[in-house]
Formats: sequence, C-alpha cells, structure tokens
Amino acid sequence: MDFTKFFNLPLLASAHGQEVDMVIYLVHALMLFLFVGWGIFFLYVLFRFSRRRNQKANYHGLHSHASTVVEAAVVIFEVILLLGFSIPFWIKRVDALPERKDTLKLRVVAEQFAWNIHYPGQDGIFGKTDIKFFDKQTNPLGIDPNDPNGKDDITTINQLHLPIGRPALIYLSSKDVIHSFSLPVMRVKQDAIPGMRIPVWFIPTKTGNFEIACAQLCGLGHYHMKGDLIIQTPEDFNAWLEKQAAASKKDESADSFWN
Repeated sequence: MDFTKFFNLPLLASAHGQEVDMVIYLVHALMLFLFVGWGIFFLYVLFRFSRRRNQKANYHGLHSHASTVVEAAVVIFEVILLLGFSIPFWIKRVDALPERKDTLKLRVVAEQFAWNIHYPGQDGIFGKTDIKFFDKQTNPLGIDPNDPNGKDDITTINQLHLPIGRPALIYLSSKDVIHSFSLPVMRVKQDAIPGMRIPVWFIPTKTGNFEIACAQLCGLGHYHMKGDLIIQTPEDFNAWLEKQAAASKKDESADSFWN
C-alpha cells in the first residue's frame, strides 16, 4: 500500500524523506489508537454510569487499572518514537552535515517577500557581503563588488536550481523577520531567523519543478512569497551555471563600459 497517497502527502523527492514519512505514519497510528480507544471508553462510561443504571450516586468510582495500563502503553510508544526515531534522525540529519566532496553549498536569504539565492561560483567561495553595498534592485544580497571571491558568484531570486543525486547544503538567514523555508517534496522545513545562519541539507532524488513556500506568517505579502525549486540532471545544472556565469560577466562588462 502506498501510504504517501493514503495520507495525501506530497511527492517524495529526497533521500531522507522516507524517514520523515515513517515518523508521520507512526504518530498518526498513535493518534488513531488514542482516538478510537478513548472514544470507546467514553461511550462505555456513558452507558455504564447512565442515570437509568445508577439511580443512586456512587462515590467510589471504578476499581479497574485498565486506564493505567493504557497510559503506560502510550508512554512506552512515545519513548520509542523519541529514542528510536526522532533523536537518531536529528543526530544524523541536523547535527551532522554532509562530508561528500561534491556537496553543493549555497545561501538562501529570506526577505519580505522573496527568496534570494546565492551560489559561490566556480571557486566555491562566497564573496563578502556588507549592508553598505545593498541595493534592492541591483545587489539585494549586498555582495562586495571589490572582493575577487565574489566576481564569479551567481545570484537569483525565487529560482533555486539543484542537481539530482548531489547533497545540497543551504545556509538560511533572513534580512527582516522570521520566515520558514519549506520544501514539501524534500521533507524540509526550517525557520530563517534574523541574525542567525542555519544550515539545512538534503539530497534530491527526482528531477522536476517544485515549489518553495514560506510556512511562517511574515507580513501582508506572505501569501505570494514562493519560488521555484528546479531539480536538474548534472549536465543540465552545469549548463545552467555556465549560462548564468556568462550572463554575469556580460553584465559586469556593460557596467564597466558605462562607468
């Protein structure tokens, strides 16, 4: 049985997504067990202690320990969820960052109401940024134009291109308020908090065009703060990088001419 369809979950397109889905399945199984169990108990109590069956009040109540057994079972189930699934997953996916040499590192900077994407270019080094270089239209990330490491950097707005099968390590931050970087198909959701740089990573397993959403109410324009996540083959991704680099050099030459 395809539980993804049964629970109406988004398409699964990341290597770690199955582990997230498993926790979702188990939590829903626990909630279903509690809902049915307490529902049956409620109906039993209504029948057992109805006015018709109990003309005289009974101040001693039930003497059964069934509820204690149920509560203990729920606690054991929750401990298994915590120690067997949640904590190991946290250690593996949050505390530890990918060590593969082909890991693609990039920055995503949130603002009202857009996602700014920053690729380090061929040298793999991000150019320095400073607020004094910030320009809403031409330099939304404030990249230092005098820093040689930033000459080959690539920036986009609401367009996140990634290659399939390669770890993507994203450093999240925010210019203004708290946003939430949400990639449902990747089973990724992480707050972007002003003053903090928070890493999040995943490995795409399917190509296609997906959605970047903001899952945190961030202002009046929150409803249209979304972008495109484009997962490509390595060849298509490299071609896209080359195209962006060529366009960046062309723009730089034009600026030099006019200045």
